[in-house]
Amino acid sequence: MKFKTVCRLFFLFILLGQSAQVTSHPLRLSLCEVEYTGSKQLLTINLKLFLMDVNEALVFDPNSKELAFCQPNESAQANQMLLDYLNQFFYVKANGRKINLKIESKKLSGEGDNVALGIFFKYQQHQPLISLEIKNAVFTDLFFDQNNIVYVHVNGESNSLMLNKKTTTHRLTF
Repeated sequence: MKFKTVCRLFFLFILLGQSAQVTSHPLRLSLCEVEYTGSKQLLTINLKLFLMDVNEALVFDPNSKELAFCQPNESAQANQMLLDYLNQFFYVKANGRKINLKIESKKLSGEGDNVALGIFFKYQQHQPLISLEIKNAVFTDLFFDQNNIVYVHVNGESNSLMLNKKTTTHRLTF
């Protein structure tokens, strides 16, 4: 299944499963897609996080408007705070070398308590990809039931991983 289709199904599930009186989303989940295309020598990373969880992790208030991601009044510290957090709990290593994360773009999607922050990274991978190690422990410091789904696409072959507090890292070889 394509990443966009999975994201739509994910948010539909959230919307259908949530009652009007619940003030936070009922599912502790993030989605990540890592894609490598050898012909372009390009590694891309799409990370989708609930905005409430991002706010909880960064400013300890899930309903905070302080950072205002993707808004005209976005805080000057928003990107750095986000990267500082991600660098503690998320990384991708290509052929054993950790990729330096630099935000290429961000966007918001969804409504109400189900707003997600999409973060896009890209990295030029000039050598053929032999191994990929992914750590995704985002929000496992906050929520005992956090699950992080990771889809990996390398030259047309796909793998899916479920990472959580107990299993934060997975290594693939090609």
